[in-house]
Amino acid sequence: MLPTPALSSGSSIQRGPFHYNAKNGRSRSFDYRAALRSLSGRSRLTNLGVLLLAAFGCLSFFYNLAFIFSSPSSYPYSSGGGYTPPGSILATIRRDETLERLSHLVVVPGHAIWSGYKRDEVLDEVLWTLEDYQRGGGRVAAFVDHIKQGVRLALEDKNSLLVFSGGQTRLQSTMTEAESYMRLALTMDLFGITSAGASTPFSRATTETYALDSYQNILFSIARFHEVTGRYPSQITVVGYDMKRRRFEELHRAAIRFPAALFEYVGLEPPATDDEAITAREGELKNGYQPYTLDLYGCHDFLLAKRRGRNPFIRFHSYHASAPELRGLLEWCPDDPKVVYQGPLPWDVFG
Repeated sequence: MLPTPALSSGSSIQRGPFHYNAKNGRSRSFDYRAALRSLSGRSRLTNLGVLLLAAFGCLSFFYNLAFIFSSPSSYPYSSGGGYTPPGSILATIRRDETLERLSHLVVVPGHAIWSGYKRDEVLDEVLWTLEDYQRGGGRVAAFVDHIKQGVRLALEDKNSLLVFSGGQTRLQSTMTEAESYMRLALTMDLFGITSAGASTPFSRATTETYALDSYQNILFSIARFHEVTGRYPSQITVVGYDMKRRRFEELHRAAIRFPAALFEYVGLEPPATDDEAITAREGELKNGYQPYTLDLYGCHDFLLAKRRGRNPFIRFHSYHASAPELRGLLEWCPDDPKVVYQGPLPWDVFG
């Protein structure tokens, strides 16, 4: 009689790092020591295997080289490290040569939204989307004066670009502050297009439609200047309330580190009574100047809440892509809200 085969016994056998049950062939456990011995032991590698591994290594190497040194047209980052918009975007842009030579940014910050369409409606408060504190006191007349002064400065300097700045800040209107200011200027023919019989619009005026406060009026207008001209301004003029002069000159200009000698603020006041003027200045000190002394970039607590309240339509800008040199400043929000941004800025070369 023949002996019973060894595989028919109830004991387990080992194959590599696994223990197998002899009856059902299923793995019962994993032997880590056996696995380690197997991995550290000698093995045979054929010439074909060596050739295949070398081929795959070369392909991987050349593919990575091609990826790194690909042209800006196929990859959004240029060899200099700066961002280049995709070709599909650049293909839609054609700048007039005169725009590329502009150097002076004139900013008119928006304060409200005009919904009228006729010249004789510009001073009608009913056609302005206003906050309660903006009613009366000659505020609407002041807005119109700001627009007129901005246009006047742009017409006087052929190297300037006028930017009306202000976002879609009011839930009661689907229009932006900037677009309504531009429409008012065109309605009043402030650029002289109609009276001169011109067939094309005034090319050195545009809108910036995302700013939610005075700090963003300046910073975003600089970014918009870059979008239009392809360069950054070497001179900035801001037109606004005279009572906001200190806020712009001492705080906003300092926050972006723009040279004081190249920054000008043109202040105009509304035709208000003495009491109305005092109330307005007290409001500016309490709700504007003082909060920005505590939070230079307006990105904490009180000032951040104001931005959120002025963005009911959840809009956001494109300046990280169109003005990449400003990314660091756009994102600057230090834990200590008084710390000034020290990263590189395009106007550092102006001293």
